[in-house]
Amino acid sequence: MRETREEIAELQALLDDSLSRSTAHLRSIINAERTANARQLCQVLTGMCTLALSTVTAKGEPRISGVDGHFLHGKWHFGTARDAAKARHMAARPAVSAAHLRGEDLGVFTHGTVEVLNPPGGEPAADWPDLLAYFKGFYGEDAFDWDNDIVYYRLRPHWMAVYAPDLAKLTEAAGS
Repeated sequence: MRETREEIAELQALLDDSLSRSTAHLRSIINAERTANARQLCQVLTGMCTLALSTVTAKGEPRISGVDGHFLHGKWHFGTARDAAKARHMAARPAVSAAHLRGEDLGVFTHGTVEVLNPPGGEPAADWPDLLAYFKGFYGEDAFDWDNDIVYYRLRPHWMAVYAPDLAKLTEAAGS
C-alpha cells in the first residue's frame, strides 16, 4: 500500500460523500454490508487493474475502451498512446468515468476529471518522477519510448463507489 494516512482519509471522505449523494436504488445495492472502506480498497487494488474508461467525442457520443489502471495514492493512474482517440477526447473534454470489475466480487466506479502527468513539451506533474519509476518497474525500462509515445493521466475523482459483497474473499485473494 502506497497511500499515506492523509490520502486514506481523503479517499474515505470521498467514498462516504459519494454514497450519501447517490440514489436510493444505488444505496440499496451498495451499503455498509457490501462495500469496502478506503484502507481495504487500497489493499485490494494492487498491481495493474483493467479499467473500462469512458470518454466523450466532440459530437457528445460516448466511447469506452480498456486501459491498464494503477490505483496509487488513492487515485487511478493510467496511460495510453499519445495519438490514441481517447487521448484526443481527454485533451478536449477531461471528464471521464472508469469502472474496475472483478466478476461479481468487486466493482469500483469512478467519475472525475483527468490531469496529464507528462505533457509533451510541458511541465510534468511534481510526482511524475516517482510515478515514472513505478511504471518502469512494472512494465520494464524499455517497454515504451516513455518521453514520446505514452501519455499518463491521473483521474481526480469527484464521485466513487465500491461494491464488494464478500470483502473477506477479496482481502484473502489479495493476501491481506
